[in-house]
Amino acid sequence: MLEDERTPCIDLPLLPLELQCISQFMNRLATPVLLDSQIEEFNRDALLHVPGGFGTENMALIEGWTTELAELPEITGRQWVFHEESQTDQGTDLVSRIEKMSPFHSGFADLAHALMGPAGQLLGEEAVLFKEKINFKMPGGDGFKPHQDSQAGWEDYAPYFITIMVCIDEANLENGCLQVVPGKQNRVLYREWEPLTDDDLAEMDFQPTPTLPGDLVLFDSYTPHYSEPNLSTSIRRLYFATYNKASAGNYFDRYHDDKYKNYPPDIDRDPNRKYVFRV
Repeated sequence: MLEDERTPCIDLPLLPLELQCISQFMNRLATPVLLDSQIEEFNRDALLHVPGGFGTENMALIEGWTTELAELPEITGRQWVFHEESQTDQGTDLVSRIEKMSPFHSGFADLAHALMGPAGQLLGEEAVLFKEKINFKMPGGDGFKPHQDSQAGWEDYAPYFITIMVCIDEANLENGCLQVVPGKQNRVLYREWEPLTDDDLAEMDFQPTPTLPGDLVLFDSYTPHYSEPNLSTSIRRLYFATYNKASAGNYFDRYHDDKYKNYPPDIDRDPNRKYVFRV
């Protein structure tokens, strides 16, 4: 491979050179392209499941990057790592999720870039990355209560978002797959910074969405969703990238600056302060 054909290496000044450039010889990921019928389905349901959005070769890269990311040291100013206590083995510490990785890892920069294509198809214009994370949900990992993403103050930045989930490991009912309510295309925000109530949930029909590695699930910022704890013996990693219209502005840095003040990664937390995950 000629040098000018390599994937550019993102500057990683705090890591050894071999980790800085670990992805530079890899081919770029293919950009998934949605069919007109799939766009119509999303516009109807605010939800779209795309089996095999990424093929086997691409998923081998993504799985490798995910493993690599989890092995990197937790350093202030780098990827954000959050932990949790196991639900099945009291006192056992688990990695819950990792956020804000594409500025420090060229592989995840490629992934976020590849998903801008289908996000832009649904937004009707060029998309920009708002936030990203991997929910690791290791055996014993907790679930996520029913919520709308926009409830977490997202409308302070832009009015509307599309999230694309990439399935890294098989997700099923036993290990806590995504469960989603289709048909909320009326774009209604229930209440900002408040959990959904029992009355809210009574009118919702959550549908389990089992996925295989490479599958994509696309939903908008008003689509109610949740997941159960992982009661299996296998890890269930899902990558989520969220986008807004470029015309609404680029808020990646501002969002993370704001979140850092109230809910920083575990390594940067004040031991004398209590941090509460509100929505």
